Amino acid sequence: MANPEEMYQCQTTNCGYIYNPDKGDKKGKIPKGTAFEDLGDDWKCPVCGATKKMFKPLG
Repeated sequence: MANPEEMYQCQTTNCGYIYNPDKGDKKGKIPKGTAFEDLGDDWKCPVCGATKKMFKPLG
């Protein structure tokens, strides 16, 4: 189970999507076990399309 420090939350208004490395990102074809830091710079939030820069760690 991922620790809060490993999960990142989208900070855009009305989104709040949490990237959990235990789940990955099905929509973006990111496999389970992929750390947030290992996501490509072109990865975007599957809910609102925000860039990685709009995410902050939960922990």
